[in-house]
Amino acid sequence: MSNQETLNQLKLDRIVTEARTQSSKRETSYRQRALKLYPWVCGRCAREFSGARIRELTVHHKDHNHDNNPLDGSNWELLCIYCHENEHARIMDESLRARDISNQTPMATYHPFADLQAKLIQKK
Repeated sequence: MSNQETLNQLKLDRIVTEARTQSSKRETSYRQRALKLYPWVCGRCAREFSGARIRELTVHHKDHNHDNNPLDGSNWELLCIYCHENEHARIMDESLRARDISNQTPMATYHPFADLQAKLIQKK
């Protein structure tokens, strides 16, 4: 590896590390604010959390923009890890259903029963 490549890799590593650090700081700050603003109850299943189980309670961004963190918490809701995962899976499922079906090629091209009626008539 050349000296320039090593410098580029070090610079990239530093940028990634800094981005992760900033993301963690940002996440910690809005999570702490959300936990102070809202009761420790999942907004979907209504399970209550306390003590060590509070780590299972996550902050969900209603508009799915993790950079939109208003101080009043209007873009957040507390969800348990299971409901949070379900929410994101539901959004992905809806986006897949919304694709234009007419542009898709058929999944299967073989039709095993296509000639069945003709064969049954021949057999009689």
